[in-house]
Order: sequence, then C-alpha cells, then structure tokens
Amino acid sequence: MREWLAHVQFRGSIRERSVEPYIRILKALRDRRRVKGVLLDISSGGGGDIPSTDFYLAVKRLDQVKPVVASIGAIGASGAYMAAIGARRVYAYPDSEVGSIGVIFPHISVKDLLDKIGVKVELLHEGRHKDAYQGFRTLTDEERTKLQAVASDSYNSFVDLVARERKRPLEEIRGLATGEFWSGKRALQLGLVDALGDREEALEELARLSGVSSRRTALVTPPVPFMARFLAGGMSSLTSSISASIRSEIEDAVLDGLLGRGR
Repeated sequence: MREWLAHVQFRGSIRERSVEPYIRILKALRDRRRVKGVLLDISSGGGGDIPSTDFYLAVKRLDQVKPVVASIGAIGASGAYMAAIGARRVYAYPDSEVGSIGVIFPHISVKDLLDKIGVKVELLHEGRHKDAYQGFRTLTDEERTKLQAVASDSYNSFVDLVARERKRPLEEIRGLATGEFWSGKRALQLGLVDALGDREEALEELARLSGVSSRRTALVTPPVPFMARFLAGGMSSLTSSISASIRSEIEDAVLDGLLGRGR
C-alpha cells in the first residue's frame, strides 16, 4: 500500500465560508490510512473568532492522529497563527509576519454622516441594547464596557491557548500578546515558532516525522464547482470548456474517492 503526504494550502481571510471546506478536508484526512502526514501551508491575516477556533481545532485533532507541520508564508497573524500552532511543528520564513495575538471588535458609527446628508434611521426593537451595535448611533458607556468585556474574554482564551500550545509561561505570552507582528526570525527567538525555513524545508521535516518521502506529496484542495469552472473558461469555446470541465470532474471524482466525501 503506497503511503503519501498531503499538502493543504490556505490563503485569504478566515471566515466561515472560506474555512469550512478546509475543515472538512482536514477531518477527512484523519481517516485516510495512506496519508501519513499533512503540510499546512498557510498565509493569512486572520479573521473571525469562531472560524479561527474551528480551524485550529481541525488542525489539532488531525495532529493527534498523524503529524502536521505548519508552514507560515508571507503572514500568519491572529486567527491564522492560532490555526498554525495546532500543528506539531511551526515553520516560518525569516521575513514572515507572525503573531498579532489579540482581539479586535470594530464598531463603526455612521450617525454623523447620516445626519449630514439628512437621512433619518428609526429602529424598532425590543431589548434595551438590541440596537447598540447596528452602527446607527454611538455606544453608551455601559455598552462600550460590555463589548470590551466580551473582547477581554476572547483575548484571554487566545492567550491561554498560545501559552498551552507553545509550552510557555502564561505571563510571558501575555506580555507578547499586544496585537503586534514579529518577523519570523524574531518569532523564533520569542518561541512563537519552531524553526525558520521555506515550504520545502517544512515538508522535509514532515517527511522525517512521518517516515514518508517528501516526493510522495499530493496537493489537496477543495473541489471547484462545475459552473465556476465552466464560467471561468468563458463562453467563446463551448467545446474546450466542456472538455476542461470533464477533466475537472474526473479530478474531483478522484478526490472524492480519496477523501470519502458524501459519507
């Protein structure tokens, strides 16, 4: 039985819609006996709190079954850093942007702008604070305090997680959790990553941990829907579009068999 390694590449913002296909992939890879290790190739500025947590948990649960090595590209910030530290080893380029351990809850009020252009907004609601975060008025001091408390809870959970995964004292990580970035080189000195190197070096580390040659590596990506592929090819050549789609459908069928989708 031929054994191999999986290369999962994630780019962009971490949102529910963007990350859910990858969570399904990571979950499926846990059960694939022929897959002996996974390279998480990630470059992202982070995103939502819950999607980032889900991403981290998917990586962590996979690593409990087989080794995962994370390779941070140009940026591994906030939720992306959270996801990466679920892996057994974390690599970064010397000039990667790493960290941004913190939480932000933006509140944008357009009340002054609406007043200036003569637009009146009336919100009918039940619940004293139900209209607080709609952006049509500024927050009261009480609401601002409540929102800050929510941010503090999320922040403390993030700090606790980093301290636990990086095996560092809580107060040490709290001192680093200022929301700022560090270069990969500085992140290594601070204990936020395990090694410096590019994706190829991270893959070689995965090969060492798994005992499978790095030459036996397959890129695993979410399948692209049929219509998206069809429209992306344009309408100028119907025949070429259909043939390309057929090839893609075959590729998807192979991936379906690999990941066991539909079960």
